[in-house]
Amino acid sequence: MDYKVLMIDDDKVIAESTAEYFNMFEVKTAYVTDYDSAVKFLDENTVSLLLLDINLGDKSGFDLCKQIRQQYDMPILFVSARTSDDDVLIALNIGGDDYIKKPYTLSILLAKVKSVLARYEKAKEAAELAGASGGQRRTGTTAPASSMIDITDNIKLDTNSHKLVTADGSVALKDMEYKLLLYLLENSGRIVTKDELLREVWDDEFIGEGTIAVHIRHLREKTENDPKNPEIIKTIWGVGYILNEKVY
Repeated sequence: MDYKVLMIDDDKVIAESTAEYFNMFEVKTAYVTDYDSAVKFLDENTVSLLLLDINLGDKSGFDLCKQIRQQYDMPILFVSARTSDDDVLIALNIGGDDYIKKPYTLSILLAKVKSVLARYEKAKEAAELAGASGGQRRTGTTAPASSMIDITDNIKLDTNSHKLVTADGSVALKDMEYKLLLYLLENSGRIVTKDELLREVWDDEFIGEGTIAVHIRHLREKTENDPKNPEIIKTIWGVGYILNEKVY
């Protein structure tokens, strides 16, 4: 069976009430309350997005996220009462797409989920369209088999495959990593503010600046010789980021 959302939370009252609210607004949602039930549910059903708590009884939502990421490609939004920066960073580093702190307002959570689902489904449709057209973009003219943008002399961005291409091979980018890097490339040489990135790349008023920082760090790990001393994507403290035109 197909579901838009699966909520995984060991608090049955929260899980059940959230699922019920989502279903009222025609976002088909199910819930489970433990690790093993989540694994079984995903084996037997199709799910577009997960809402995942960290505390799952005697098991961890972090471990479940790692397992899910080995088998499935779907947005995972952590929902937890744990508010430390360490928990947020761990969640985002192991494959979570965002971190929502409890208590949350149901209407705001639903708006966020709808926004993420819309982006996910749009990206999925684009991928299917590219596959149907032999990997080429469907435009008024025939697109080239490969479209490369120079990042440095040794690194290029393939806009068809969404991969970084180097002399040693290629590195896949997650959807938001690709969108973020492409936007910075399109605006190279000028400071791009955090607010602008939230508006133009994420199109989502509910995410925090920490999410941007984690995605920037992931891009640096894939592009920089020394991610701790970046030369390609630089931070303008308190403002945003700049992809320095001098690297071209």
